[in-house]
Order: sequence, then C-alpha cells, then structure tokens
Amino acid sequence: MKINKFVSVILILILVSMLSAWSNSYQNSSDKNISGEHSGSAEVPKGLSVAKNPIYKVGSQVVVKADHMKGMYGAKATIVGAYNTTAYIVTYAPTTGGPMVKNHKWVIQEEMKDAGMKTLKPGTEVILEANHMEGMKGAKGIIDLAVPTTVYIINYIPTTGGPVVKNHKWVIETELSVE
Repeated sequence: MKINKFVSVILILILVSMLSAWSNSYQNSSDKNISGEHSGSAEVPKGLSVAKNPIYKVGSQVVVKADHMKGMYGAKATIVGAYNTTAYIVTYAPTTGGPMVKNHKWVIQEEMKDAGMKTLKPGTEVILEANHMEGMKGAKGIIDLAVPTTVYIINYIPTTGGPVVKNHKWVIETELSVE
C-alpha cells in the first residue's frame, strides 16, 4: 500500500512538473508574439511623402521614449526614414484570432484600406493593410486617436539586449529625443 502511495505521489509530481514546463513555454512564446515587430523592411507604403524638414534627420542618433515593445524605451536609435502623414492609434481584431489588440501605436494613413487623404476621426472603422504584427494585415479595426505628424523608421539596440532591431515602423516626434 505504501508503495502505491509513493508511486502516486511521484506520478503527480511528474505531471505537475510537466504542466508547469508547458505553461512557461506557452507564456514565453506568447510574449514573443505580443512584443510586436522585430526587424522589418525599409519599404514604405505607396504615396507616403518624405518629410522635407523633419526635426530628426535621416542618420541622426536619438533616444527612444516609446515603449511599443520590450527593450524599446531608452534605447539608442538611428533615424532611417522620416515621412509626413497622419499616425493612428488603433484597436483591432487580429485575423489570426485571439483577443482584441487595444491601442496599437502606430498605423499610418497609407496603411489603411481606402483611407483617402482626409484624417480619419476616432471611432471610424477601418481595414488595416499594415503588416507590423502577425494577424494585423486585413484586420478590422477602429481608430482610437489621430495625430498628424512626422513618422520615423528607426534602427535601435534594445535595452534588454539582443540584435539591432532594423526598420521599426513607426515612432512619432514626441517619442524621440536627442542624446
């Protein structure tokens, strides 16, 4: 009888250990997906206007004051591109399923289907053409906030370590500062 209890306890401990390992593995993989875009393409949407006199010129060294992704806030960055447009904070339902992504920063005017040239008002329903994160392209979303501004593409070194993130889209002027 004591042997059966002992075996039962051992089996329960093994099961708990396996479930714990599975849970940690699942959590870690979810964190990677939530963290957003890693290195991307320098390609920009058709019709996007290059900024003529941006506050931060291409090649400038800046400090990132945005926290869109882990390791972004306080990171040293280089400006790769500067463009005039309207940047939007959006909430959207990923095409891959799962919970709504709330207050995603930033999707620009040129990354929304049939957005036209007029600034879209908060509450406007849109179809996203941006592909910053898995499940974003083709997703239905709602505009939370519109900001006419200069948007930047940056390369930055995450404060959490790891390789340089190249061509991160997008940060706005208020999310950057000089070193």
